[in-house]
Amino acid sequence: MKICRTFANTLSHTSHITHHTSHITHLKSQIFYMKKHIFFTLSLLFVAFSCFAQNEIDPITEGMECTSITVGKHASADGSVMTSHTDDSHRSRTNILVEPAKDHPAGEKQTLVKRQWAKQEPGKMARYENVPVGEIDQIAHTYHFLNTAYPCVNEKQLAIGESTFGGRAELKSDSGLIDCQCLCMLMMQRCATAREAIRMAGDLLKRYGWNDAGECLTIADKNEVWHLEILGPGKGKVGAVWAAQRVPDDHVAVNANASTIREINLKDKDYFMASDNVYSLAKENGWWDGKSTFQFAYAYAPSTRTMIACRRREWRVFDLLAPSLHLDPNSENYPFSVKPDTLVTIEKMMSVFKDYYEGTPYDMRKTLTVADKDGKQVISPMANPFMKRDELNLFRINGGWNELGERNIAVHFTVYGTIIQCRADLPDEVGALCWFALDNVASSIYVPIYANVTDLPETYKTDGRITGFSKDAAWWGFNRVGTIACQRWGDMHVVIDNVWRPLQRRFIDEHYNTEKEALKLLREGKRAEAIQTLTDFTNYCGNKAVNEAWKLGDYIWTVFDGMW
Repeated sequence: MKICRTFANTLSHTSHITHHTSHITHLKSQIFYMKKHIFFTLSLLFVAFSCFAQNEIDPITEGMECTSITVGKHASADGSVMTSHTDDSHRSRTNILVEPAKDHPAGEKQTLVKRQWAKQEPGKMARYENVPVGEIDQIAHTYHFLNTAYPCVNEKQLAIGESTFGGRAELKSDSGLIDCQCLCMLMMQRCATAREAIRMAGDLLKRYGWNDAGECLTIADKNEVWHLEILGPGKGKVGAVWAAQRVPDDHVAVNANASTIREINLKDKDYFMASDNVYSLAKENGWWDGKSTFQFAYAYAPSTRTMIACRRREWRVFDLLAPSLHLDPNSENYPFSVKPDTLVTIEKMMSVFKDYYEGTPYDMRKTLTVADKDGKQVISPMANPFMKRDELNLFRINGGWNELGERNIAVHFTVYGTIIQCRADLPDEVGALCWFALDNVASSIYVPIYANVTDLPETYKTDGRITGFSKDAAWWGFNRVGTIACQRWGDMHVVIDNVWRPLQRRFIDEHYNTEKEALKLLREGKRAEAIQTLTDFTNYCGNKAVNEAWKLGDYIWTVFDGMW
């Protein structure tokens, strides 16, 4: 930019042609060497990117992607069971689709796909693609569900959150047919309860094999919620090793990219399940001596228990929901679950997911201070909690890009977030409610989407990673707000909150009235009309939110022009 401005100024001074000719020659030389430097730099970046792309696990983001919080029915304010998820990967698709229930003829096959990095095309966004890997027998009937990057809730009030923890590299196998995305899909299509989903997963994985890294699925139904942790069986093998633990009804739990299941008691069938190789595989590989107390996390994913980026989020969730426990923020381990100090509301869940350690020693902005009008050192309004790698390096902040770095709950690379309520006191048509946010939830809003809706706004069905920047994709409206806000977070987030807070309150208040109307129609035997009522409300909220996002982006772009 400096060179361009100098060049323009040079051309404007026509009375000094000789001088300017010389100056232009100098500028051309500068530009030539700059082009060489840029080419060299981009070449290095391309090589680095190519190396990352060839790894089974992204070394930059491994252990950094996705947070899931779960709430038992006696721990929530309204009796709902909750699971949740932030898809913290800027390669995931940004849309949400409705998959209707279907009947399938005998002998039909279901194609299984594996998610992998798509080839980077010039001028196109980095994204994932699905590659077919095999087929399994289709069942006679599949359920209606909401299809996100990780399918999340179905008509029977089965809901799933997800968090990757990687685990031992030796366990990763490419011989299986089922990855995390596909397993979520199969659960949504085929299962009505959490226990049914876990048992089905065990059967299918034993037969067809797991081909993904270590994953935790937080599986809820209208009565209970479980954490299911899965890893591969070892290179070249077909199968899986897994354990599942139930969250007590009056507790909350969290998975933040680290295995949290430790001791398991398979005699207590009400709280534990596991694969039949859970002990033998660890013993065969020397990860357990067969004498000491078996701990699943330390047998199969020990490094995850050392990562600050994971452990700090575990602490923060528990500290926000159960501060009376005074948990040590530097502990290696925390309880699998805890009883919250007060019953958890949907508003509280939303606030936890928006957290970035503000007011704690772990706020990554804490050293970026300036003097205010009274001479007091305060965090600069230019400082933001969602710094990219180059910003973290520039300011010498040890952010969440390695095993010792910090990582917020809310992050700029979230594609979407869900908080799902499953409610036994309501019929299935109404009971399953997915609160859905696009992009960084700290600068976004949760929109209510009922599991049984028949349609969604076109902008929510459009994948923004395919379109590139476009008003046709809702995600871009929210992404633009979050991106602009990072230029002057200290001031802009106040403006954003002043728009989103009253609208979020409105969505929460109005959804109760909508449900009353839908329940009345159900009692009258008007099921189709009831579902249409829920669909209309969902679409109204979705359209309202994305329209406000575009207006909000225009506003902060205009008002703060020249301040960054």
